[in-house]
Amino acid sequence: MDKPNKKYGGVIVPMVSPVNEDLTIDTDAVHRILDLLINAGVSPFLLGTNGESVSISDAQKLVLVENTVSYVNKKITVFAGISGNCLEESIRNARLYAQTGADVVVAHLPFYFPLTSDHMLNYYEQLADRIPCPLIIYNNPVTVKQSIPLDIIEQLSHHPNIAGLKDSERGMERLNRALELWRYRDDFVHLLGWTVQSAYSLLNGSDGIVPSTGNFIPSLYKDLYDAALRKDEYKSFEYQHKADRISDIYIKDRNISKSIPALKYIMSLKGLCKPFVLPPLSLPDKKEQNAIKEMVIAELGIPGST
Repeated sequence: MDKPNKKYGGVIVPMVSPVNEDLTIDTDAVHRILDLLINAGVSPFLLGTNGESVSISDAQKLVLVENTVSYVNKKITVFAGISGNCLEESIRNARLYAQTGADVVVAHLPFYFPLTSDHMLNYYEQLADRIPCPLIIYNNPVTVKQSIPLDIIEQLSHHPNIAGLKDSERGMERLNRALELWRYRDDFVHLLGWTVQSAYSLLNGSDGIVPSTGNFIPSLYKDLYDAALRKDEYKSFEYQHKADRISDIYIKDRNISKSIPALKYIMSLKGLCKPFVLPPLSLPDKKEQNAIKEMVIAELGIPGST
C-alpha cells in the first residue's frame, strides 16, 4: 500500500441495520455491533446495500445515524449512505447526517432511469456542490443495474467535495485501471467492495476494503489490512483465504436478497442482533437456518443457539 494515511481508508464495514420484530431500529444491537467494530479498529458504513437502506424509512435512518454517531463518539469514522432516486432528499439527508456528526456520506446512482455518462457526471456534481460534508461515490451495478465509467469517476475525483470511490464492480481490468488512476492520490481514496480481491487490491495500492463479513469478524479483515500495510503478501492472502471460506457460509449460491437475511441470521447466532429483515426480504426458512447453523459451528466454533 502506498498511501496508508488517507483519511477515509482502512477497513469499512457495510453494517447491517439491526431491527426489532416491529421493524424499528434495535439500538441495543446497534451498540453491540459498534462495540465489535470499535474494538477491532474498523469503521461502520451505515445505510448501504447490506444495511437495507432502500427499505428503511427516513425517520428510522436518522435513528440509526444518531445512535451510531453518539455511541461511537469520534472513536472511529462514520460513513452514512444517502443513496436515492430524489436528489433533494439525498441532499436533505446528507445535511441531517452531517449535522448529527457523520463524517462522510456515500451515494450510488439513482436507479430508475437509464443514465448516460453526462447524467452521471451532472448528478454527482450537483450532489457534491450542495452538501456540507465529503462525498464518496458508490458504484454497485448489482443493485443499480448501471456502472459508472472510470473516466467519469476520474473527472469527479477532482471535485473538492468528492473524497473517493467505493467500487463493488467485479473485473480485474477495471480494478487494475482504478489502481493506476488513484493509488498515488492523497486527496481521493479507492475503496474496494469486491471482497474476494481485498488482499490483492490493498497490496497494489487500494486505500481500503468494505467487507460485509466484517459485521461479525471485523478483526480478521483488520489483520488482513495490517498485513497488506506491512506488504506481507503471504499473511495477507492467508487471511484472505480464511475470510473467503467464512463468507461462503452466507454468500455462496445466494443472490443479495438471500445473503443479507443469511448474514443477519449468522449475527443472531453470535448474539449481535436479532435475525429480522425488512420487507421485501424475509427470514431464511428452518431448513436453511439449520444448514447455516451447522456451517457456522464447523467454521467458527460458536454455539448453535441464539
